[in-house]
Order: sequence, then structure tokens, then C-alpha cells
Amino acid sequence: MIRVGIVGATGYSGVELIRLLAGHPHVQVANLYSSSAEGEALDSVLPHVQHVSLPQLSAIDAEQMSAANDVVFLATPAGVSAELSPELLKRGARVIDLSGDFRLESGEVYRQWYKREPAPGEWLDRAVYGLAEWNAAQVAGAQLVANPGCYPTAALLALIPLAQSGWVNPRSWIVDAKSGVSGAGRGVSLGVHFSEINDSIHAYKVAQHQHTPEIEQELSKKGGVEHVVQFTPHLVPMTRGILVTAYGQLERAVTTDEVHQLYRSAYEGKPFVRLRKPGSHPRTKEVYGSNYCDISVHVDERTGRVIVLSVIDNMVKGAAGQAVQNMNLMFGWPEATGLPLVPLFP
Repeated sequence: MIRVGIVGATGYSGVELIRLLAGHPHVQVANLYSSSAEGEALDSVLPHVQHVSLPQLSAIDAEQMSAANDVVFLATPAGVSAELSPELLKRGARVIDLSGDFRLESGEVYRQWYKREPAPGEWLDRAVYGLAEWNAAQVAGAQLVANPGCYPTAALLALIPLAQSGWVNPRSWIVDAKSGVSGAGRGVSLGVHFSEINDSIHAYKVAQHQHTPEIEQELSKKGGVEHVVQFTPHLVPMTRGILVTAYGQLERAVTTDEVHQLYRSAYEGKPFVRLRKPGSHPRTKEVYGSNYCDISVHVDERTGRVIVLSVIDNMVKGAAGQAVQNMNLMFGWPEATGLPLVPLFP
């Protein structure tokens, strides 16, 4: 058994980690940390976990956290991990960061898109980007894993095979993404107020969302040339789920069957990517509560574009589930250990 600590245990990603790790055969949830509810029992804040044996919420202290845990999950807002992680890492802790503080390799790009100071460069250089399907070997030997963002997870799993193929103009990508409200976290604001979002859908952070450079960075690394992405996120009135509809301009004539075979080869043996049959259109409901990403591909011969559909549960594959998947790789266990194998339905 390994000892796990969770920072930000009262947030959506933190409590989703608890849900998944409570059933993990090799894990003890040893310590929970919160800056807002120190000294309280978690079930006094979140009654739905009252049957689970959990420690009280503790104050955030890097020295104690490093000594008391084999791995620490940081389910924190941007900026917190940039300050806390180096203190943990210098003391030998292993860290899986669910914020965006270590996803971008360039501190200057982080400063531009996140509008705050980046983490120290030495730790940015050591961070491994935790897209498990494509970076498993690097994750296995990492001390610091940067868990991908929810939108980038859906977009990158959808696009990396084509980025590597050379079949698509690398500056032509358009990623239209729609997310449930839980992606905004538990914080109270007018933007997630029920009467403001119900019966409505809207785009936000058009041409300025901080996940844009993350998608471009990883597509460029995997594709070997610079990739440029037009990314537009939308908020829809549902709790969980992300649907990505991505478009790319083909530079050679290919069929839907050829693209489908490309993806079949790319994801063979990857337990959490499910490739749908040509003509099938995945729905967010079909991955709800699971760590799966369902993908389908389509070639529009009339326009010369390829269309890729990708769905995930933003709280699981887009956050806590992928973090557990990365932990499994770090400790040498099968990727699917402790993760639900059947989505919730209906």
C-alpha cells in the first residue's frame, strides 16, 4: 500500500480523486489538505463521503506532506502548485499536479496565457506531461507529472495520430469544444449561476483560452513541425462531459477507412481509448463517470477536410481519472487499476 495525499480535497477534482482512490487496491488515502477547511472532517463539507474512512482535513505544510505521503496530488487553482510543488519536490516527494502550472514548457508562454508568474524553470524542465496514452514511458520514471487539462486531453487524443501522419495542414486545425459546468470548479460566480446558464449555451475566452498553447505544444512535439490551433470552448448546461469536434484540411486524398485504420493502429492496446465504427457519433453520456475517451473519424471528400469527434468525462479522464492512471504508471501497476471500467448509464 502507498500513502496518498490530496491537496484541494474539497474541490471537484479533489473529491473525485477520493472517489476513485477509495476503491484502489494499492492505495491508502492517508492525508487530505485544505486551505479553507483545516481541522474539519471532509464529510462535514461533503456529506456524500460519510461512509468512507478518511482523515481530517489538514493544513498545507510542505515538510509534513513530503514525509507523510508517497505521492501528493495537487488539485489546486493555477498559481498554487507553482509555489508549493518545488518545496515538495526538493524534499523528495512525488507530485501529480492537476493545475496548469507545469504543463507548458515555456515560462514566458505561461506568463502570456495565464497572466501570472510561472513556476521555476528548473522544475518546468523536469515536469513530464502526463498524457498517458502517448507519454507512458516518461511518466513511469517521473517525479513530477503535469496532468493535462480537460480540453487538451480530448483534443490531443483526437488529433495526435493525424498530426503524426502528415496528412493534414498543421496550421489548419479548428477545435470546437463544449464542456459541462463542473469544469469551472466549485467556486461561486455569476458565470456558473443556474439561472444564467440553464437553457443556454455560449462561447467564452474566444481566441484567448489558456489551453490553446498546451494543445499546440503537444501537437507540435508529436507531429515534428509547428501546429497552430483555432480553439473555441463553449459552456453547456450539463454537469459533466466534453465534446470536441475538430477539423483539419487534408493535404492528400484519404478515405474515412484509411483514417480509421490509422487510429486503430495508434491506440491498439490503449485501454481507455475506444475507437468507434465509421459513421458512429459518440455522446458524452456514453463515457459519463469513466476514464474513457471515445473517438470517431470522418472524411468529408466534398470539402477535403477530416473531422474527428472526441468525448470524455472532464472530471475523470479530464482530471482525476487520468491522474490515477498516471499514478498507476509511476508505481508500475496496470493503467486501469482502480478505475471504473463501465460508464454510468443513463
